[in-house]
Amino acid sequence: MPITPFAPPEPPSETTTIGFIYPDHAAEDDYPLAEQLLGGDMAGIKLPVEHIYGTDLHAVPELLDLGSEGRLADGAALLAKHEPDAVVWACTSGSFVYGWDGAREQADRLAAVAGVPASSTSFAFVNAARALGVRRVAVAASYPDDVARLFVEFLGTGGVEVVSMGSADIDTAAEVGELSPEAVVELAVSRDHPAADALLVPDTAMRTLGEINTLETRLGKPVLTANQVTVWEGLRLTGKSPLVRTLGALFGKRGN
Repeated sequence: MPITPFAPPEPPSETTTIGFIYPDHAAEDDYPLAEQLLGGDMAGIKLPVEHIYGTDLHAVPELLDLGSEGRLADGAALLAKHEPDAVVWACTSGSFVYGWDGAREQADRLAAVAGVPASSTSFAFVNAARALGVRRVAVAASYPDDVARLFVEFLGTGGVEVVSMGSADIDTAAEVGELSPEAVVELAVSRDHPAADALLVPDTAMRTLGEINTLETRLGKPVLTANQVTVWEGLRLTGKSPLVRTLGALFGKRGN
């Protein structure tokens, strides 16, 4: 009997492209890592990142400028060459600092200029918590306390109760991007609370994708991190819900 040669699986005929507008430089390598973990070309998923620039200080005036309509329009223009199916503003503080209504207007304007569905990391946290049925959370923030409290207010407006919040008081995104994996784990674990259903780790400047499973194993509960939920939100906007063991409980449920 002739032996049939092994034929590798063909990549999907259609590709889903989600574009991310990322501020400055810090932990943007989480996005190619996510693309790889999701299966990349073989899964028909592309996650291009384009950068906009401003002062990376974790302070309200600077964050309002960073997430301004003009800057995000510039980011959308840079992403246009990738022909994205959805666009996400990959910045937590640069969205929640506007408050719930302001962040919604920010996302709506981004969608209008990009011509595709759009969202931001702040809404991604709320949507991810809802998808997991999480109502009570602890927050492990890298920001100064005054900025972190604005995130707590945003979550509350979205129906997510914060039972505990700890802030590391790190002034700039660049400093956050320099944290070692061990420091990221310690920052997160030390700010959990036993009454929380999940732990939230905001700040897309922090490399977290490689630490999510470690954190969930240590804490015995779901952990939602900024770059993780940002990627998930983009997939949600396009109707995708891949199952991936390496990206935590959020990616372990079909139909999110």
